[in-house]
Amino acid sequence: MGRSAELAQIRRLFGGARLVTLTGVGGVGKTRLALRAAYEAQPSPRDGTWWVELSPLRRGSLLAHTIAEALPLADRSTRPMIDVVADYLAERELLLVLDTCEHLIDECALTVETLLAAAPGLRILVTSRRRLNLFAEQLLTVTPLPVPGLPGPRHTTGGEADAVALLVARAAEAVPGFTVADAGHADLVRLCRRLDGLPLAIELAAARLRDLSVTELTDRLEDRFAVLGETEQAVYEADPPWHQALRTAIGWSHELCSPAERLLWARLSVFAGSFDAEAARQVCADQRLPDHTVLPLLTALADKSILIWEPTGAGERYRMLDTLREYGAHWLRGLGEDAQVHRAHLRHYLAVARHADASWIGPDQPAWHDRLTGEHDNFRAAMEFCLTRPDGPHDHSALELGGALWVFWYPCGHPQEGRHYLERALAADTEPSAVRDQALWACGLAMVAQGDAEAAAALARECEAAAGQLGDEDAAAHARVIAMCVAGIRGEADETLSLVRSLLAGQRGAEKPTFPLLMAHLGRSHGHNLAGRHADAVAALEQLRTVCDRHGERWVRAWGDIFQSQAELARGRFHAAQVHARAAAEVKYRLHDPQGSASAVDVLASASCGLGQERRAAHLLGVAQQIWDTLGRPQAGVPEWVAARRACEEQARAALGDDAYQAAFDAGYHADLHAGITYALTRHGPLAPPSGHGTRDRRG
Repeated sequence: MGRSAELAQIRRLFGGARLVTLTGVGGVGKTRLALRAAYEAQPSPRDGTWWVELSPLRRGSLLAHTIAEALPLADRSTRPMIDVVADYLAERELLLVLDTCEHLIDECALTVETLLAAAPGLRILVTSRRRLNLFAEQLLTVTPLPVPGLPGPRHTTGGEADAVALLVARAAEAVPGFTVADAGHADLVRLCRRLDGLPLAIELAAARLRDLSVTELTDRLEDRFAVLGETEQAVYEADPPWHQALRTAIGWSHELCSPAERLLWARLSVFAGSFDAEAARQVCADQRLPDHTVLPLLTALADKSILIWEPTGAGERYRMLDTLREYGAHWLRGLGEDAQVHRAHLRHYLAVARHADASWIGPDQPAWHDRLTGEHDNFRAAMEFCLTRPDGPHDHSALELGGALWVFWYPCGHPQEGRHYLERALAADTEPSAVRDQALWACGLAMVAQGDAEAAAALARECEAAAGQLGDEDAAAHARVIAMCVAGIRGEADETLSLVRSLLAGQRGAEKPTFPLLMAHLGRSHGHNLAGRHADAVAALEQLRTVCDRHGERWVRAWGDIFQSQAELARGRFHAAQVHARAAAEVKYRLHDPQGSASAVDVLASASCGLGQERRAAHLLGVAQQIWDTLGRPQAGVPEWVAARRACEEQARAALGDDAYQAAFDAGYHADLHAGITYALTRHGPLAPPSGHGTRDRRG
């Protein structure tokens, strides 16, 4: 609301600079101003505007990973993520918004400097209570909204002051039928002056108008002006004198909460990002906060604007603004419950990870992907708590959580981050145990996903030795799966099939399918393809399909379709190759598996070449290439897949000529990805449309 002068100033600053930082006290509206500036950016960035929310990130070591997640980057190489991001941005023209940087100021400054140097077409908008202190940085200090009668530049006399307009709008949301006439304009102005025009303070006050009149509210605030006092949190250099108004508003809101609401507010501060009601119940409920009270208390805190309620496709979630979370965390420390509630948070997310581990092979894989992705920030917070608390290495919790999250690291596509955590956990906890073997398995899968065959092979040997020492057959199977994947990446058909036979022998009589068993069936097909025995590769998949279909498993089955499509392609059965590749592409795209999607589209391109549809093939190669470019490891590093794609490119180029080939390829490469995949799934039809401005925007 308002802020037209600030928006104009941001446009002017970007006219001569590539880095603009919005500073100001917490609750002054930096994030909302940045959102408006991003949407109204002129000229519109050719490659879109990308929003990176940093408030849930507790450590700067994953800053580049967080930026990569906001971009269409799912890199699975072993390169440092900052290099991956810099290379991706190097030839693009886009606006990157880094929101809430003050707690990672040094890491943000270094990252911003690196990215600006690498990408001449990049502009960065930062929100932070502290400046980055970079030479290229242009600063805009965001002040509270104008209020009638205040001294200085924030005084306004004409029209409706922005602060009053915000109060009226929020009051109307809280109290149906609220009008300026009923409240009295003079009293509204007096309340806004008391709150010094600070947007967050105004919104907190507006929520109380359900219970109090504007006059009563203002009187109570004046009586409690110094209620909060100083906190342990540093007052940043950007904080002007009116930070007291925010402390007053938050402290007063806290006083007006019931004791149970205050206790829940404090305990909820351990969550990173958003959370659902069940998580709040599991983490926060005890004798003082019985289970049945948590949901009504969440509703009460949302009504008071302490929590933000967010309906999502996966259900209702809640989140807390940083300033309010910091206040809750301060009170949690004062209650002496900080470690206790963080342990409860860890227990809950460990239970979620275990459930995902046990349930992944089944019909709910899309739902599990969405749930785990929605809890990413909380998994990070739990892992950091395990790894940084003094007793962390001794109770194996980091190993247990990291190992149980193999589903998130491998099928859900976060191998770099998984390896980052697991290597730290394994180095800190070296005592042989079944929990450590599970962590070795998860780390090995992350290495396989990155194509780091040498490191994965060494880890497989370590896992095999530990399994023998403990007599753990499950761990032995895990070691063989990793070794089998390594052999497959290297194109070693005989070694792949030898390990498959060992795995299948060890899995006989299993009551339910295990991931190693499914991977063994998959590896058998891949091994036969590598050996040129394509009919055997197709036959090997029959049992895999039977098992997967019986249990509703999709992720491995779709890889089976990819391997069959490759076998059919090699046999010259191009229509059959298309059928299986389309089936795989549809599932892999729905499961957010970019490597699977790109592999399937590569096969579709080769099949199109085989059918004499070279223009379609070139377009599909472009669609696949835009995905491979986000992964950092074309064709998963498998030599045979690289050769097959190269042969398709050469055939299409020879048939079309260089100019026509490049035009068709570029059309696919610059297409909106959803449209590109949709085109790949159709037998015929128009080429996928170009992405255009905004189709890849992710503004949070």
